[in-house]
Amino acid sequence: MKEEKYLKKLGERIANRRKELGLSQENLAKQLGVHRTAVTRIELGNTNTSIGGLRLIASVLKVKLSELVDIED
Repeated sequence: MKEEKYLKKLGERIANRRKELGLSQENLAKQLGVHRTAVTRIELGNTNTSIGGLRLIASVLKVKLSELVDIED
């Protein structure tokens, strides 16, 4: 899978989980210690987030890291 497609799917997965938890992008951003626009870029697949960043996102979203990143073609 191309990186661009993978990042978009990852972003969709993060956005869906955030919404399931009833969090706004602003709420998630505050918990991550980043600006809301950073969350927007992640959810749109416009940025390649570090593994450390993904671990923090998974923790805040109350899922295992593997649940976020294990995306099949």
